[in-house]
Amino acid sequence: MTTTVVDHVGVLVTNDDTTSGGDGALGILTDAHVVFDGPSIVTVGTGRAPAADQRIDAGGRCVLPGFVDSHTHVVFAGDRASEFASRMAGRPYEAGGINVTVGATRAASDATLRSLAAARRDEGRRAGITTIEIKSGYGLTATDEARCLRIAGELTGETTFLGAHVVPPEFADRADDYVEHVCREMLPACAPHARWIDAFCETGAFDADQCRAVLDAGRAAGLGLRLHANQLGPGPGVALAVEMECASADHCTYLTDADVAALAGGSTVATFLPATDFSTRQPYPDARRVIDAGGKVAIATNCNPGSSYTTSMSFCIALAVRDMHMTPEEAIAAATVGGATALRRDDVGRIRPGSRADLVILDAPSFTHLVYRPGVPLIATTIEAGEVVWQSP
Repeated sequence: MTTTVVDHVGVLVTNDDTTSGGDGALGILTDAHVVFDGPSIVTVGTGRAPAADQRIDAGGRCVLPGFVDSHTHVVFAGDRASEFASRMAGRPYEAGGINVTVGATRAASDATLRSLAAARRDEGRRAGITTIEIKSGYGLTATDEARCLRIAGELTGETTFLGAHVVPPEFADRADDYVEHVCREMLPACAPHARWIDAFCETGAFDADQCRAVLDAGRAAGLGLRLHANQLGPGPGVALAVEMECASADHCTYLTDADVAALAGGSTVATFLPATDFSTRQPYPDARRVIDAGGKVAIATNCNPGSSYTTSMSFCIALAVRDMHMTPEEAIAAATVGGATALRRDDVGRIRPGSRADLVILDAPSFTHLVYRPGVPLIATTIEAGEVVWQSP
């Protein structure tokens, strides 16, 4: 394999608090280098770098682990720009708008969906995202959900069956019948193409009993569990996610004291999606409460056409610091190792020997610039599994 060294790193965020000489929970090293052999990191150190087949000069800039985006919906057709404009004029966000995208996605060819999803994935790489989770949820038939998952599987191993996204028009006013259809007909067709199963536990989507049925069926089929929870108001989603030991409860916009205590006492990661709250004008989650209680947190983009059409993790980090009361260090951790934890991965989100060689070189001396200079494209280079997949001109 080809050995590559990234050297002259001014500030290296390893997210490894066991790193020799590393500073703080982020395991920060200065005057650092990283060596990887093919797709895997073999050496992390400071001072003079060892010889290698290839050299990438970081030029004294900051280097981070690649961002881990643990919640997206990038396989879809059409857009909902008019819905967004109406919302900005005063109409509130409603879960039922998902069916607009369902219609467009069902009508699109495989080639169209594949091209659109690949373009969004490449856009994410330009934003420093090296690991991505992709959900289905815009087909809502066995055939369409399975094909969306197959297309997602061409882009990532982190695929999620979200048949319980919303009740489709053909099952209007028959949510229980649709849930049974998800479990009996859709799941067998989709499980071979998915690692995870998810459901939207929310008014206008599915209640706790319906979500429990979907998650139970998914677990029996060998899938890991995730859950959309507490986005539009207080509800049972977070408690259900913790009880069922879901890997993550996503959104967590409205949290009671009991929800916070449950997250702190369980293994479920609270995944915050601040670009969604920006786009829907919902309140931002109080991440400070969860962090101070000892809960595990992640940040993800929730890239989708209705409530968060962005692939910019940098934007989400800036929102988390500005409006969710996180420190820059906490937000960086949440967008890297936090996302990895939400995906139950220990090979990404950190820069340490044995991890996948996923690195982001910033065009900045410090990660704080992602918040300090919001909206400025600061991703200079993205390295994924040892390969440069994006480099700014």
